[in-house]
Amino acid sequence: MERIRQKIGKIKEYLKYIEDLGKECDKKFKIDPVYRGALLYYLYLMADTCIAVAEMIIKHRELREPQSYSEAFDILGDHDILDKEFAYSFAKIAGFRNFLAHDYEEVDAQKICQDILKKIPDVKKFLQQVQKALNL
Repeated sequence: MERIRQKIGKIKEYLKYIEDLGKECDKKFKIDPVYRGALLYYLYLMADTCIAVAEMIIKHRELREPQSYSEAFDILGDHDILDKEFAYSFAKIAGFRNFLAHDYEEVDAQKICQDILKKIPDVKKFLQQVQKALNL
């Protein structure tokens, strides 16, 4: 459980960086490669760590092993660790993580600055539901 707690702390740290960086996204994303790299890096770390937390919970609770990153969230929903509907929606973070890991050069500023940054509250909701389910 301590390892899960530590990972949750890292997600909160990444969220702070993302929220701070996100304030200037529309202005800087297209023109500042250092800014763009930092924002994308923290988004990647956040998504990857959410997946790690899901997988750690599955292992801790001795649930069935997921066949994909996104299935890890479905399993948490199936076992009422996450709200079912939210879990299936939040599972898209796995695809986002893969997109950042493999298609880095094709990142659309509008998609990141508008669409993705508006979904940051979903990460907070994920953390709240996990902490509640695990009594953390």
